[in-house]
Amino acid sequence: MNFFFILNGKALKNIALILIAAFFTAWFMYMENIAQIPVFSAKDGPKAVYRGEKDVALTFNIGWGDEKAEPILDTLKKENVKAATFFLSGSWAERHPDLVNKIVKDGYEIGSLGYNYVDYTELDDAQIAKDISKAQEAFTKLNIKDIKLLRAPTGNFDERTLKIAKRYGYTVVHWRIDSKDWQNPGIKAIVANVHKAEKGDIVLLHASDSAKQTAKALPLILQDLQQKRLKLVTVSDMITNGEAHSKEIK
Repeated sequence: MNFFFILNGKALKNIALILIAAFFTAWFMYMENIAQIPVFSAKDGPKAVYRGEKDVALTFNIGWGDEKAEPILDTLKKENVKAATFFLSGSWAERHPDLVNKIVKDGYEIGSLGYNYVDYTELDDAQIAKDISKAQEAFTKLNIKDIKLLRAPTGNFDERTLKIAKRYGYTVVHWRIDSKDWQNPGIKAIVANVHKAEKGDIVLLHASDSAKQTAKALPLILQDLQQKRLKLVTVSDMITNGEAHSKEIK
């Protein structure tokens, strides 16, 4: 037996309107979720920034080694990049005061990467505080003061980290774009990962010796960002006077 469904023009129009309305509702919900991702936070507490509202911030983590940092600094200078943020571990800074001085002299922002490469989520409160404090002491001895930014050494953090960091006067900084240069996936892959960056993004890069391809990828990254007309700023400049949306961390 055959069945035939007959729909008149009015019924088809109503169905079409319903489908269109459903599409736009889903789209707006999606876009709203994207717009709400700039900041992690503890409920009614301190925040961890991983996105701003304008420009792009290139950030470089340095935890060990003395071979890759200088070529990256030389490339930034050659490409006339005036703004970048370097997150340094206190132990590395102590061992490489000349490189730290070069970063400062070239005008780049310095943030703390703690003292040792440890996972803060696996430490108790006292151990987290000790690592942050020890790094602070190391930077003070190098005459680097007023550091306001902290990045969890392994990138892992929780509500406790946020609260302890705030107690020491730091804002925790994460990232939205991971270049994955630490995996050494190839220069093209690193450039492609950073190519995803949009206005307001914080980009994770490394200047430790473990990231063997970053220095060669950097000129291509800078060229790509320039073609996209994205201005480079420090993390501090990005988040100054910026509206922050929160996502609760437990």
